[in-house]
Amino acid sequence: MSTVQKEPLATHPVKPKLVATNRLEPNPYNPRRLFDREPLDVLRRSIKKVGVLVPLTVYWSSRKEKYVILDGQRHWMCAQALRLKQVPVNIIAEPSVVQNIVTMFQIHKLREDWELMPTALTLEILMHETKERSDTTLSEMTGLDVAVVTRCKKLLSYPKHYQELMLDPNPDKRVKADFFIELYAVRNDRTVNSMKWFSKNRFTRTMLDKYRERKSGLKAVTDFRLMKQYIGNARKAGKAALISARLKEYVESDSLTLEYLNIPSVNVSASARRISQAADKLHGSIAAINPEEYFGEEQMWKALDQLRKLIQRKLEEADRRIKG
Repeated sequence: MSTVQKEPLATHPVKPKLVATNRLEPNPYNPRRLFDREPLDVLRRSIKKVGVLVPLTVYWSSRKEKYVILDGQRHWMCAQALRLKQVPVNIIAEPSVVQNIVTMFQIHKLREDWELMPTALTLEILMHETKERSDTTLSEMTGLDVAVVTRCKKLLSYPKHYQELMLDPNPDKRVKADFFIELYAVRNDRTVNSMKWFSKNRFTRTMLDKYRERKSGLKAVTDFRLMKQYIGNARKAGKAALISARLKEYVESDSLTLEYLNIPSVNVSASARRISQAADKLHGSIAAINPEEYFGEEQMWKALDQLRKLIQRKLEEADRRIKG
């Protein structure tokens, strides 16, 4: 486990100081790198009326000879747009890279969620600097939920050109991180990766095209959960070769829908496993019944008798010999 400092850098602000707007610059480790126009317009109109009321938190970088923003980048961007000559700031000591990143996470952790890919990129720098890989430890260091850390790692597994699609400054063109997170389960499925025709890059590119163009009935990112289910059911039923052929056809055709991956015999096998598991659980509950304790529970005994008759009928329909 890393021994790096896990707490945010203490600020201990003094009386705010007015600093020239052009002497500030963004923090290169800010987990939030995408600033959509609409929320910025709302903030800009507010600042135009009342000014920057909350001081920015900054540190002086002797190397850059500028103040670097730890907190308040949106206010600074609006001040620039409004051509304000000065903004109020609280100045703290220059942090180390790790302190900088941890502080940025801690400052922003209780605020409105931002796009996940920029967060993942900053987390990647933190992992590089600290050599820390544990989701739990990274969660403790940054204040991010463990689930968020895990999701960030999934995004980092994609090539850079896919990451860039999640960083498009235009929100209408930006691909949501959820697409790649949901696709991850299929893209990294062991059965899928063993298919001779499968190429992660080609598969990802094709699924992205189908999703964007609403081809093959792929409308929601959660559709990949159903795809994963069909593949998993086929594997458990010993139909890996068949699902491989069907998945290949689905990838290559825009006329086939996800339902093509739902192999009827496989679906039956999956249902049979669920019934078997339920039967085993019920068997244990019934075996634990003490007839004397439940003697007067007429509704329970009636339900058990109806279940007995149903099971007997199904066994007879399946030509299963009922052992006495």
